[in-house]
Amino acid sequence: MGTTDNHGKPARRTLLQAALAVPAAGAAATLLDASPAWAATSGDDGRFDSAAARFTVAVLPDTQYLFDADSSDPAPLRETFHYLVSERKEANIAFMTHLGDVTEHGTGEEIELAADTFRTLHGKVPYSVLAGNHDINSSTDDQRGDSAYLQAFGPARYASMPTFRGSSRDGYNSYHILNAAGREWLVLALDWRVSDAGLDWARSVLDRHATLPALLTTHDIAWSDDDGRAQLSDNGQRLWDGLIRGNDQIFLALGGHYWPPGRTVLTNDAGHDVHVHITNYQDRYYGGAGMIRLYGFDLARGVIDVETFSPWFLARNPEKRTPLEAETIELTGPTDRFGLDIDFDTRFAGFAPVVPPPARPASAVMPRGTVAYWRFDSSGLGGAGTAGAPVADGRVARDLTGNGNDLTVSRLHSSGADALTWSNEHHEGQPAHASLRFDGGKSPDRGALLTTSAHAPLNSAKFTSGYTIETFIKLPEPFEGDHAWMGILSWEGRNSEAGKTTGWSPDEPTCSLNVSPERFLQFVVYAHRQDADPTSWSHALPVGRWTHIAVVNDGHRTVMYVDGSKIARNPTQESTGIATLGKPFVIGGTQFDEQFGQGFYGWVGDTRIVDRALRPKEFLTPFA
Repeated sequence: MGTTDNHGKPARRTLLQAALAVPAAGAAATLLDASPAWAATSGDDGRFDSAAARFTVAVLPDTQYLFDADSSDPAPLRETFHYLVSERKEANIAFMTHLGDVTEHGTGEEIELAADTFRTLHGKVPYSVLAGNHDINSSTDDQRGDSAYLQAFGPARYASMPTFRGSSRDGYNSYHILNAAGREWLVLALDWRVSDAGLDWARSVLDRHATLPALLTTHDIAWSDDDGRAQLSDNGQRLWDGLIRGNDQIFLALGGHYWPPGRTVLTNDAGHDVHVHITNYQDRYYGGAGMIRLYGFDLARGVIDVETFSPWFLARNPEKRTPLEAETIELTGPTDRFGLDIDFDTRFAGFAPVVPPPARPASAVMPRGTVAYWRFDSSGLGGAGTAGAPVADGRVARDLTGNGNDLTVSRLHSSGADALTWSNEHHEGQPAHASLRFDGGKSPDRGALLTTSAHAPLNSAKFTSGYTIETFIKLPEPFEGDHAWMGILSWEGRNSEAGKTTGWSPDEPTCSLNVSPERFLQFVVYAHRQDADPTSWSHALPVGRWTHIAVVNDGHRTVMYVDGSKIARNPTQESTGIATLGKPFVIGGTQFDEQFGQGFYGWVGDTRIVDRALRPKEFLTPFA
């Protein structure tokens, strides 16, 4: 907490000015382990997985009351550090950053005790520390020269860390680069008062790493009243004008110094959100008790989940916690526990645009046993048109395996040209960068089909050794109209013609992939060898998003995968082969009693059939 409120409000209280003192002899030499065994930034060490889509950055605010002359008590902070080390694997903790005011007076004794406490963490979780106004002479900026703080928490402290990349010449500003969620992230740790030279240095770091998203950490950036709505302080305004607003890389800025905690969202010069947060709990019981805030980055969900708690109180026997300990163990108010919705790819596109994988040739995605493979770019649908152009009846989508399972386009009923159009939309992992847009529906029934010829080998294939059927689809957003039980693909014919007696109706086709009224996928197959119709059901499919679907049979049982994940409702019933009847295979619809009603509504991309069970890493878009 500062000696004055820099936004012009009356000071909450008068604080002692930090004193400069020379550390005790030999103190600096005992602060670090001689050769810390830093964990590798990979998933192989059982601790931190740099490839996982979710990772955590721990944020530690003002600890000054735990290092306050002869009333110091480092136990809460040690417990916080023990927690971060023990939970590094479970929470996938990439980094911890301290927001300044490590100590109350900045004396050599306080600094030495704090630095020694950090040994609990050192060599186990990388971290940054920056100077708050209580750690140095608060009337100075980062050009202040030597101090007890600099000797203990200067660049030498971080030199062995795999994340540390450098500091400003004065030593009070540093930066780290994290390898997390399959990409690099920049953390700037800036002094309590950054000089013009310090701002130049920070800008140069951003310029040298122009494609990295950046978290800015400093001691004083914003203040908040009890409503939790943060506003920039005078120093925060200087940082905003001189560094943040013009550097689109900075998407999150964190500070302490003031209480209560608060947050706001500002708009930078690029028109993008910058989240500004205050984190400080020194006013809470036991000086905040080493309260830690975890920022859980989840790139799969596009969110940052934030939670705040005290590991020291968490470690206590619940039956022995005092009322204040129980009350303070976790904070759940709107400024302490919340989520930030961030489409990371979109937010970072201005400085780090996502480069989609290049299209892959058909020859690269036809493994042993590929029976049929169709794609709707120029290689598979010769002379593919511009986006939105109708695909005329009679056009042929070639089976790129050369096995003769070509598909011919036709319209259902009296459907117009817009029932089937060409599109350049595609799943990001799809080999071909094209698809077909089907505009099927009910009332009246309409749609389009792609159908094999009467003598195509696929019509009679039995697949008794297993099969993998894959396709990519996208449902429109908004999902308008009645499209219940629309078919994606199927084999024509009635299952009763194959002698099957177990199904819902003898007029169902022998194999079909459909969408239920709840947008659940339904894969129903009448086995060649058994009189059975085991059916797989997925969860509700999202709209407006591409989905990869794979149905895998190993000759005994069938498993459906959605986006590489096995669904829950896969039957255990024995299922060998497909009871095909020598009748055509179709994309775009499903028959009942050998009649097509409505057609599919949405996009269909690359579709492949292989006569054996593939593993997810062998799918058209590989999954781990």
